[in-house]
Amino acid sequence: MTKICVKELFIHPFKGLSSQKCDRVEVQVGHGIRGDRSFALMFKEDAQYPDSTQVPWMKKQHFAMQNDWSGLAALDCSYEAATGSLTVKRKGVELLVADTNSPTGRDRIATFFTGYLAGIYPSQTARHPNRAPLQLVGEFGKTRYPDREAVHISLVSQASLDNLSELAGLQVDVRRFRPNIVLDGVPAWGEFDWVGKEMQLGTARIAITARINRCLNIDVHPETGERDISLLTLLKKHFQHTQTGVLAQVITSGTVAIGDMMTQLSE
Repeated sequence: MTKICVKELFIHPFKGLSSQKCDRVEVQVGHGIRGDRSFALMFKEDAQYPDSTQVPWMKKQHFAMQNDWSGLAALDCSYEAATGSLTVKRKGVELLVADTNSPTGRDRIATFFTGYLAGIYPSQTARHPNRAPLQLVGEFGKTRYPDREAVHISLVSQASLDNLSELAGLQVDVRRFRPNIVLDGVPAWGEFDWVGKEMQLGTARIAITARINRCLNIDVHPETGERDISLLTLLKKHFQHTQTGVLAQVITSGTVAIGDMMTQLSE
């Protein structure tokens, strides 16, 4: 294996909202990356838990996401873990600052996003097109709401993204794929060969479990919310599949930082 290193790290504190770049992340057995998909905007008709910070993992159909509501991508959402504060902007204009640690702040967040959905249009396949009221669920670093029940992290090769950019005729933003880890030193689509293998990544040990099947969300510009590139169609045309990147489960907890190496441990 050639020398492979971590180029970029991302977490998505709120499922379906903006990604945030990191210099270093904590990787935990049975949890994945601390802080990733910690919160979610659940449709209130599905919220039957008295403590909104303790809602367990559920299928993505229970939450508001960019796949159904592409206009969510037009919001610049940043989370400050030290204070528990969420700031929401659009085109540089501040729309909301609220505290995720207080019931009042959580209600403000839910009310804001309920109102925002009322002003945008869902996809034709949206699971809750009636814009049902939302409730904020989750707690930073303790809960996780990834798409799949088996907690995981996601990795993608920069070379695969570069290959897609060449085919599309313009630069494809990595944020469309909402990865946790972007890797340099991997041939285009070479990450597919890792499925079933174990890797050392920073001080953590991971097992690559599957390729990632993509949805129409990759067609959405991560800043405007517009469906501007038909990447899903492009994948089908050139590769006869709709996959990019791979999933991994954490075998041994540790840390991963920009510049860390990844090496194969087993065949």
